[in-house]
Amino acid sequence: MWDDARGAGVRTLAKNSWYWTCQVVGWGAYSIVGVWSAAQRIGWRPALIVNYVLYFLYSIALTDQLRREAHRRHWQSGPAGRLWGRLLIGALAIGAIQTFLICAMDLALEGRASAFTQFSPVLFTALGTTAVTVMWVVYYIQATGGRRRREKQAELLLALREAELRALEAQINPHFLFNCLNSIRALVVENPPRAQDMITRLANILRHNLRDHVQHTVPLSSEVDAVSDYLALESARFDDRLRVRCSVSPDAGSILVPSMLLQTLVENAVKHGIALRPTGGDLAIRATIDPGWLKVEVENTGQLADPAVDGPRMGLSNTRGRLRILYGDRATLELTNRHDDRVIATVRIPLPEAVSLG
Repeated sequence: MWDDARGAGVRTLAKNSWYWTCQVVGWGAYSIVGVWSAAQRIGWRPALIVNYVLYFLYSIALTDQLRREAHRRHWQSGPAGRLWGRLLIGALAIGAIQTFLICAMDLALEGRASAFTQFSPVLFTALGTTAVTVMWVVYYIQATGGRRRREKQAELLLALREAELRALEAQINPHFLFNCLNSIRALVVENPPRAQDMITRLANILRHNLRDHVQHTVPLSSEVDAVSDYLALESARFDDRLRVRCSVSPDAGSILVPSMLLQTLVENAVKHGIALRPTGGDLAIRATIDPGWLKVEVENTGQLADPAVDGPRMGLSNTRGRLRILYGDRATLELTNRHDDRVIATVRIPLPEAVSLG
């Protein structure tokens, strides 16, 4: 989050620096040309220089105010024609204000009342200042149009990713919930106290999921806690047919992972591996830190060649989709067979400093 905020701050500073550079260079160049041209006609005098220095300052102030008004009223979010129309009307108003100030400065600095009374000089001044301000508007729209399009595309991409992520999560959660309820159902009549304990554990899992749903990522240690409750639920169905080992290194527990990642891997191992074996099987959970990576492994008894295993796995497909959205192509999920009747699901996630959205 801090990296995103710092990056946004740097981009904003860069945009502002470029904008003010263009303001100073543009109006400064026009003012220099104007004072030099006027000096050729009437000669160099302090009042002339002061007038153009003031022109330089209030021209920057007026056009910057127009820009601020456009941002405040979100003109850029409307149709292009409306944006052009509003900015051109603003340019005409600025041209009129500039003309008045130029004439007022002539009157105040040199005492020339004719600055307001002679039609041709006033018209020439009005046309010149208005034309330059219109050119400023045209340049501003052209210069910022590409950036606005890129920002809009980025916003649409983020919205698309958010919608896709929530859709994938919505597919995972009902699947997980129904499996847990099926595990509890058999205990309600046979062992009510244990059924109550299982319902408490299910509530813990749901609380974990609902609390972290909007975050999309949670510490791996939180996932391990939720999986412990899930495996306790499954033990009611498998008894001693489900043998679990868990080894999570301390430094791996604090790493953020997609919510329900470990749960989905463990559920897949139980459903497609151990549940298919009359004698059950072993389930091993491991998490370690490799240089630049978090490595999570879920190993279970079974083979990918089993006919029932070859069908689609919605949970794993969704997990791959979530990893792609959150980490681009940096994160991976692989399922592999081992020769000793084992299947290993391996997830590799880049550590925070190495994460880059694709």
